Amino acid sequence: MSLCLQARQLACERDDRWLFQGLDLEVRSGEIVRIEGPNGSGKTSLLKILSGQLSDYQGELFWNGAAMNEAREHFLANLLYLGHAPGVKSGLSPLENLAWYQALSGEGGHEEQRLEALERVGLAGFEDVPAGQLSAGQQRRVALARLTLTPRALWVLDEPFTAIDRHGVADLEKQLVAHAQAGAACW
Repeated sequence: MSLCLQARQLACERDDRWLFQGLDLEVRSGEIVRIEGPNGSGKTSLLKILSGQLSDYQGELFWNGAAMNEAREHFLANLLYLGHAPGVKSGLSPLENLAWYQALSGEGGHEEQRLEALERVGLAGFEDVPAGQLSAGQQRRVALARLTLTPRALWVLDEPFTAIDRHGVADLEKQLVAHAQAGAACW
């Protein structure tokens, strides 16, 4: 599948301050795009605009050449967004969190898949521990396990390396490269 997310003349203002203006960008199949900048510079706002979560902006978005308002359903069916907060329910175990994510995305999935995903991110043995008892890095790993479980062509990840140790960073980098090499794309 070939994909292309484009932004033309994107601009975003917050508190009477322009975070960015006149921004033209695109990501295509096989690409990994990294957004850098200091805190408060608009990275999260940009990613939320690109993932369809924030509508307070100027400019145009396109998915595979079609205006986003016409292609939104197809775009969302191909998108996996992970925010800078892990989005893990503290009262649920990692296994239960992943089951909840799969149900929310309309995918049934099997417990064996969820166990494999948790093992892949280094959480074997922590499957049934309440997420609220896990470290910040372990909670991030629960969220990152979704990358294995939810097959989507476009990953939009906001600060995915937060709270992850060196080994976890290396594993995630390999996963991003493999995803792009498979014809998908990552922000």
